[in-house]
Amino acid sequence: MDSEIKEALCVDAACSGNPGMMEYRGVHLPSGREVFHFGPIKGTNNIGEFLAIVHGLALMKQKGIRMPIYSDSVSGLAWVRNRKAKTTLSYTEETAKALDLVRRAECWLRQNAIDVPVLKWNTEEWGEIPADFGRKK
Repeated sequence: MDSEIKEALCVDAACSGNPGMMEYRGVHLPSGREVFHFGPIKGTNNIGEFLAIVHGLALMKQKGIRMPIYSDSVSGLAWVRNRKAKTTLSYTEETAKALDLVRRAECWLRQNAIDVPVLKWNTEEWGEIPADFGRKK
């Protein structure tokens, strides 16, 4: 890990299948404490990554906390930057909850300024992001 990172929120998602059962969480650096965890619900990994970043942003705004958020997801970061999720997940009874959360997250992003750094985790140099679920094969 980068020795320059003093305090941050790291987020990550996991999905069994794609689409499949998806969950996400946020972990505080340097303590390693899980700050939030959501799921599992039917969705995709990219949706989980996007929702994790927005969840972290909203939680910090609500609590008046300012620290960087790190994600290892290029898609999740792009979707947050564009304030729009480019998901192709079809709407079904099973995916309705995930897609409703995506719409709510997009709305939150349109209505709120992003006032903390949202950064790419450098997995090659720092290893797996601390919020990783440890399920990679």
